[in-house]
Amino acid sequence: MDQLTLSRINQLIRREVVPATGCTEPTCVALAVAYAVALLPQKVTDIEVWLSANMLKNAMGVGIPGTGQIGIPIAIALGAVLKAPERQLELLDHFTQEELNQANQMVEQGLMHTHLKDTPDLDKLYVEVIARDNAGHKARSVIERTHISLKELQLDGEDRLPKQEQGTFVGCSETIQQVTSINEEDIPLTFSLVYEYATQAPLEDIDFIHEAAQQNKRVGEYALKGNFGHGVGKLIQGDMGQKFFGSSPLAHMLSYTSGACDARMDGAPVTVMSNSGSGNQGITATLPVLTFAESQGCDRERTTRALMMSGLLVVYIKQLLGRLSCLCGMVVSGIGSSAAIVYLMGGTKEQSSYAIKNMIGNVTGMICDGAKPSCSLKASTGICSGLIAAMMAMQNNYVKVVEGIVEDDIDDCIRTLAEIGRDGMLETDRKVLEVMTNKKK
Repeated sequence: MDQLTLSRINQLIRREVVPATGCTEPTCVALAVAYAVALLPQKVTDIEVWLSANMLKNAMGVGIPGTGQIGIPIAIALGAVLKAPERQLELLDHFTQEELNQANQMVEQGLMHTHLKDTPDLDKLYVEVIARDNAGHKARSVIERTHISLKELQLDGEDRLPKQEQGTFVGCSETIQQVTSINEEDIPLTFSLVYEYATQAPLEDIDFIHEAAQQNKRVGEYALKGNFGHGVGKLIQGDMGQKFFGSSPLAHMLSYTSGACDARMDGAPVTVMSNSGSGNQGITATLPVLTFAESQGCDRERTTRALMMSGLLVVYIKQLLGRLSCLCGMVVSGIGSSAAIVYLMGGTKEQSSYAIKNMIGNVTGMICDGAKPSCSLKASTGICSGLIAAMMAMQNNYVKVVEGIVEDDIDDCIRTLAEIGRDGMLETDRKVLEVMTNKKK
């Protein structure tokens, strides 16, 4: 692999594996609000938020860190109170009780109004904020395509979009680190590129992914000491889990990974290393791999390379699939971890591709019905399926081209998965949102 390719992939993975506090969809909404409100000279009096269907779906039912509340209103209010867009996806990492009280007052006063933005060709990740103050000023912000891609910023119709200078945004109250989205200049990945980079890149270039996995494990450990969400991770470690799962590698994979999802989706004040804009994807691309490696006594280098394989496969699939879709992210991250587990088992590149085919032939079609505590259940489904897929692959047993949607070429297979999730499940996506927004509470 030439030096330019190494450098481009290194930049890509480092941009996609970043810290995030809380579910990234409501945090993205809070970030867009913070951008707009920070421009207003006077006290904000009204905030309109327009969301794409997928953003609305993913933001409406998840816990907001440190608040004990769920959903969009408190996220909007915190964004308006904190007014710190330079914190990016860690915007909700910390705030005082006084700031939370101010946000709660805004919610009680009904200062924010949320709407569905339903226009043709709208990106699935879209947030538009219009904020007004008591002096009649109006600020507008738009985040689109990725959770931190600020596309428009205006005050009273005048462009205030920060200028890019040497990797930073300038022109705001503080310098804002610029983390750009996947774009046309990014290197288009393939399975071979992913595998070669993960197994051959200089260890010092990829060691950060091991640190990212350790951060996510700390969240899993934190979750197992408390009571969060549906407690799936804690259940596996409890008496009933020990009775039916024992202390197997699978049990450890399930407990730490599902536990971290339990805590994050319940609004625990934790920061995880995300992948491609999703904290749950970051968790489920790392913790099954890390815990399996630990159970097998793998050394740091092999573990790190496996983690990179898993994480970069997620980035590859998301390049084709898009940030948000009706396809559950646990399918995507489960594919990554399954291929990486084959590598940890001593399998070949071809056997890792078999694991991917086994996963695509199994869990494709699992729907995303928003971010919420029960995401930990879907994480457990991806983990179990991933381990079975890897075990089959190690015996050279895989879903063949004559079976269902699986293609012979591995990259064609991944493209088919992406096309089904991106295009084929559009009507399912609309129906899911309809059910979520119209059911009797």
